[in-house]
Amino acid sequence: MKPLLVYLFLINALGFCFMLSDKIRAKKNKWRIPEATLIGIALIGGSLGVLCGMRLFRHKTLHPKFSIGVPIILALQIIAGIMIMCL
Repeated sequence: MKPLLVYLFLINALGFCFMLSDKIRAKKNKWRIPEATLIGIALIGGSLGVLCGMRLFRHKTLHPKFSIGVPIILALQIIAGIMIMCL
């Protein structure tokens, strides 16, 4: 169980940092992190970090794939985690 918690902590920290980095890059008109990368991080377990970064930095909040998609991904991951723990 501990390796899973370490993984989840790291992938969520990465998602959070990527949202911050992309927001900074957007303000400076620099090369951006692709949306597919940000969604991919959410899909592999970093949805909470991406969602927190999105809300805290007010970044990608008007994009439906983020404002609707990331919370749905998080909810599905929570449901899957609960189902796995109940087995």
